[in-house]
Amino acid sequence: MSDTRLKVVFLGPLASFSHQAAAESFKKTNAELIPHASFGDAFSAVQDQTADFAVIPFENSTNGSVVQTLDLLADRTSLYTDVQVCGEYYLTVHHCLLVRKGTYPSGWSGYDGSITKLYTHPQAWGQCEGLLSSHFKGVERQDVSSTSKAAEIVAKETGESSAAIASKFAAEYHGLDILKENIEDRADNTTRFLILRNTRVEKTAELAFEQRCPSCTTWIMNKTLISFAVAHSSAGALANALLIFKAHGLNLTSINTRPSLKRAWQYVFFVECGQAPSAENKEAVLEALSDLRHATESCRNWGTWKDQLCLGADS
Repeated sequence: MSDTRLKVVFLGPLASFSHQAAAESFKKTNAELIPHASFGDAFSAVQDQTADFAVIPFENSTNGSVVQTLDLLADRTSLYTDVQVCGEYYLTVHHCLLVRKGTYPSGWSGYDGSITKLYTHPQAWGQCEGLLSSHFKGVERQDVSSTSKAAEIVAKETGESSAAIASKFAAEYHGLDILKENIEDRADNTTRFLILRNTRVEKTAELAFEQRCPSCTTWIMNKTLISFAVAHSSAGALANALLIFKAHGLNLTSINTRPSLKRAWQYVFFVECGQAPSAENKEAVLEALSDLRHATESCRNWGTWKDQLCLGADS
């Protein structure tokens, strides 16, 4: 790429939570932020080197893993062999109920129950179930590609009483009214984004993603993401694979699965492990991977990066 300005792709359209996460992750750079229509497009942009980085939602503290991202990380047909995780970003997600300008002049206090359709990204429904079950039971729910897309749809509609679940930023961008703010079930509702790079592009290896807040006094940990598949017909195969992490002193922090699509009821496993950054622990990861290659049908190291989870003042 001849342009020296970093190109960062995210799940679009503009004003999505992914856009916000990308902007905050790269706020210290002069990066060009580029929306992409799908998770796969963003992965492909990194693999094809048409983008330097991608910022992809990975999991939500309320609603769990983002399966579209896990499916791409499963990489069942080896499309993303050069893609690597190099960082993460935690974004506190505050959802709002958005309607067209002037629809409810009195705001939430004057809402008359006339909304007949709601739009949002599938992940958002489970994060706002309290309000939805109390005030919108039976109202049609329409899945769309992003929360910002939901806001865009509502902004363009003229004849239907609809609303979108999206951010305050999306309301401002699309010219909508906020009927009700902070409608998420939990105030600490947070989405973790992974930052992806191409291992063949040297300049992307130089950028460090460490945005730990000053009040954090705990030691920064490294995280490593590894995927693997085991022989399901072999008794204890999964247990044996997991014991390798323990044997090398690696603390498992999460385990996820997705169908392998090679055979029904067989899975790809995703394991994140944490370790204090040291030369010894770096070797432990390499040794664990070596052992995994003998204990699994396939395995892949998706990268090691700095844990950005803010623990406050050790509270």
